[in-house]
Amino acid sequence: MKWKPRNLREFAQMVVGDAEHFHYRSSKYITEFFEDCDLEYVHQGETRSIWAAEKIAEILAMPSASPMAMPDPFVHVIKRLLDRSEGVNDDAERSLALASLNTVLAREGWSAFYDEHGIGQIKHIATNTIAQMANPHRPFTPSELQRRDQLIGYLNRCSEDELIEDVLLPLFRQLGFHRITAAGHKDKALEYGKDVWMKYTLPTLHVLYFGIQAKKGKLDASGISTRNVAEIYTQLTMMLGHEIFDPETSRRVLVDHAFIVAGGEITKQARNWIGNKLDASKRSQVMFMDRDDILNLFVVTNLPLPKGALPPTSSWNVEDVSF
Repeated sequence: MKWKPRNLREFAQMVVGDAEHFHYRSSKYITEFFEDCDLEYVHQGETRSIWAAEKIAEILAMPSASPMAMPDPFVHVIKRLLDRSEGVNDDAERSLALASLNTVLAREGWSAFYDEHGIGQIKHIATNTIAQMANPHRPFTPSELQRRDQLIGYLNRCSEDELIEDVLLPLFRQLGFHRITAAGHKDKALEYGKDVWMKYTLPTLHVLYFGIQAKKGKLDASGISTRNVAEIYTQLTMMLGHEIFDPETSRRVLVDHAFIVAGGEITKQARNWIGNKLDASKRSQVMFMDRDDILNLFVVTNLPLPKGALPPTSSWNVEDVSF
């Protein structure tokens, strides 16, 4: 990743404190700043902002997970730079510092923000993808558990189309997928087994195509009935066998991988049943995502909850109360 020289200079001035709303850092504290970011850069008397700009350029050139992601060391720099304990003068909440930083970042297609824990984060503006995704298997905070419970309630009562439109599409966009296209009820006859198709660009700039087959409830393959998982299998084979048209490249392509997504549990029996039905080559193309996966990813990516998941707002008005 390469930035324009002007943006590198202005960003470096914020790091060393030559910009308004940022702490001034002498040589010793510039070195400590990068140490806090797990970087072994030592300032030895060079012109502060020029030296810092060179180091930031080196950090941006480091490997990243995808074109829509920042190198991890740069994310650490952003978090350190936006540390709320370093408020200057009348900017205790760092809102002015954040606005100045975003002026620079926006020119390169990025935006910084504070998450619900007050920690600085950075996201790609075009895709709304957070540069460094949190671990979905970590312990959740009380506020995150509350959001998770609200989403569980929504998944219990939403329709299949609402699951796709309000939950899955925002989630996959946040995860870095693009050109996400949902079939919808009008095109169900032409969807060929997939509710959604989308693209993902690898760091090598190769593109993979994904299809999604979504079901609202539980997927099971018990001895009593295999109806719902058999239907999924039929749609899955259709999805892997039919081409999709990519208008960006004006060519027809096959789906590389298929997501089977359920708003409920996907039992081990269902996974095994589908795996046994598929041959070895197709088996490697199939991925499963059940309710727990959806909940955990939705929470750690800090996505806004669907409107239907939010508690109703009270219409009570203090002016209507007579004493």
